[in-house]
Amino acid sequence: MDKEPQLSLLQRQLGYTFSNSALLLRCLTHVSYGKGKQHEHNETLEFLGDAVLDLAVSDLLMRGFPEKSEGDLSKMRASLVNAAVLAEKAAELRLGDLLRMGKGEERSGGRKKKSILAGAFEAVIGGIYWEGGYESARRAVERYFSSDIRGRNLGQQDYKTRLQEISQMLFHAPPDYRLVAETGPDHEKRFITEIVVGGKILGRGEGRSKKQSEQEAARKAIEELQQTGEATEVIDLPKK
Repeated sequence: MDKEPQLSLLQRQLGYTFSNSALLLRCLTHVSYGKGKQHEHNETLEFLGDAVLDLAVSDLLMRGFPEKSEGDLSKMRASLVNAAVLAEKAAELRLGDLLRMGKGEERSGGRKKKSILAGAFEAVIGGIYWEGGYESARRAVERYFSSDIRGRNLGQQDYKTRLQEISQMLFHAPPDYRLVAETGPDHEKRFITEIVVGGKILGRGEGRSKKQSEQEAARKAIEELQQTGEATEVIDLPKK
């Protein structure tokens, strides 16, 4: 199967074009592929990308929240730079479809494993840094994290968790998240999620990922419950 169109799309999504195509393939090569020679798989690039991500996200957070303390910034960064979030970013880029891995790893569902997807995302960032320098890597990180940073108070609130608590207390059932629409081209995809609590549609959320749209829908649902008085005595709305 010719993956050149997918590789071209990936680079457009990243906002960076690799001059060395072999380096891009290495970023997308799991250690299980082939004979696992160190200079042919992505583990060291993953190591490098992890450090670059920490620096670039720290930079974004300090510029976006100059009033925050070191402790607050650390919590905010931890809520962004972790396996779950990085796997989500990898899924947005459809890295799982592009990964080269051994047959055994593939049979065991490796293309969907969070650890492998997160590692691939780190390796891609590491590869951009290795070839294009910090500024190129920083721009790619900003492209995929700036909306998360703008969209929520990182490390301090999780609307889905809050709504789960409220829904269990009020209705003895969890909220129901329904993906109702996907819009835009592959490199600028937007997701719209509708949320049902206690049998009622309480709001819709939109975001660049399903998770982001669910968080926004949960935030609107909490606000709606508070405005109607149903949740006021149960739990306070997180401060913005």
